[in-house]
Amino acid sequence: MATATNAYDVLILGSGLAGMSAALRLAERYRVALVTKHELLDGASSWAQGGIAAVLDDSDSVEDHIRDTHVAGANLCHEDAVRFVVEHGKSAVEWLVAQGVPFTREDDNAEELHLTREGGHSHRRIAHAADATGSAVQKTLVQQVKNHPNIDVLDWHIGVDLITSRRHLGDVLSPNRVWGAYVLDIKADHVKAIGARWTLLATGGAGKVYLYTTNPDTSTGDGIAMGWRAGAAVANMEFIQFHPTCLFHPLAKSFLISEAVRGEGGLLKLPTGERFMPWHDERAELAPRDIVARAIDFEIKKRGIDCVYLDITHRGPEFIRNHFPTILARCLEYGIDITKEPIPVVPAAHYTCGGVVTDLRGRTGVEGLYALGEVACTGLHGANRLASNSLLECLVFSESAVKDISSLARPEVPKLPAWDESRVTDADEEVVISHNWDELRRTMWNYVGIVRTTKRLERARHRIRLLQDEIHEFYANFRVSNDLIELRNLVLTAELIVRSALERKESRGLHFSPDYPRTLPVARDTVLVP
Repeated sequence: MATATNAYDVLILGSGLAGMSAALRLAERYRVALVTKHELLDGASSWAQGGIAAVLDDSDSVEDHIRDTHVAGANLCHEDAVRFVVEHGKSAVEWLVAQGVPFTREDDNAEELHLTREGGHSHRRIAHAADATGSAVQKTLVQQVKNHPNIDVLDWHIGVDLITSRRHLGDVLSPNRVWGAYVLDIKADHVKAIGARWTLLATGGAGKVYLYTTNPDTSTGDGIAMGWRAGAAVANMEFIQFHPTCLFHPLAKSFLISEAVRGEGGLLKLPTGERFMPWHDERAELAPRDIVARAIDFEIKKRGIDCVYLDITHRGPEFIRNHFPTILARCLEYGIDITKEPIPVVPAAHYTCGGVVTDLRGRTGVEGLYALGEVACTGLHGANRLASNSLLECLVFSESAVKDISSLARPEVPKLPAWDESRVTDADEEVVISHNWDELRRTMWNYVGIVRTTKRLERARHRIRLLQDEIHEFYANFRVSNDLIELRNLVLTAELIVRSALERKESRGLHFSPDYPRTLPVARDTVLVP
């Protein structure tokens, strides 16, 4: 059944760092609904191990951080976005310190933060909480969010579609505007219309479109798909970052081995014990992620091996216990003692560099709609995200969006139509969803992975269109469920990735095609408009 409209000042879809930090800032003046698919701590932000990149040391500089970001992004980053984020880096970390985030210090009594270094960075500039920064940040913010009188947390809810003036209210003469969203209460199994003066997409990325990913199960491209259906442009969807080092073990699911392990001296080796990164790049293990991931992919395919190995044993047990307690403990669960033996690793889909196009205020091209964090394409990441710039982006743009909203007059939310399911029935065969989900993820892994050819991309496009037809028919005839909503969003996101990849006639950053191995002299975004 459907319920009537609930109206808020701001509706936030997603409870990662972008969503929670925006909610806390907004709640000082506004009534906020924060929608999360599972529990508050189940998003990708909680999984972030490395930390937050910011210029915090006198030996570092804003210009160096800007340059490192441009180099990693293969000259596709937008100068204004990069400078905006980097210049606000220090204040973003200071805001988290003020919230009580327990960052690792130089020693137990020191005021000074311990800074680590990661691939692509020319300085130590990663503020971190041991090797579980995302978890430490999220756990600090979650209690404030739960206890705030102006924030209603709607857990076990998932957005179905954004409510727009043109599509849902029939207003075709005025500029299109978002007035909230239809949201499925997963446990109660009914769809609500939630009205809002402003709506923020903070739903994260789309890693689950691939068979192997470091992302949580919630990373299904929901915000990208909802934004697209509402009329927002997307850009640079071809740039999917594959993290070079995901734990390779039959029982381990999506466990990432932090970039910081290589930053602190970890060496990548073949099963023979021989290092291979110096053959691929002069920066060896500290090369940007796209280069390291391609090198590992090359060696695995060339030699017919299952994985390579990341060795940090030479740093000694005490160093490893102090710097990587989470990784040490998790690997021990699988019988791997990283103080004595190397870690088996493979690349896995990790980060969506493209997304819904926004300006420096987080505004999309549709009035009333903002996008923050991994769901957005702000111009910061270009063709490849620099390590630990992601949590920084969440913080800087959430603050920017809140400032923008605070400067606006409060529009009245119109009466919204209730969700209509009068012409649908309960699904007869849920197995269709699981089969299509599996086929989609395998298709993307095999044809739209680390190395793409035009022939592979065209095969993927053909299979995705067949899947879209099946899923559309299913969606039109049966009541929505969490799995169906996610599958519908994933297959649309997959189509946008393939369309973007086919439009790029070069190799740049994370997009590598043997058919177009050269990098063109002028860097251009791939922008798709609904």
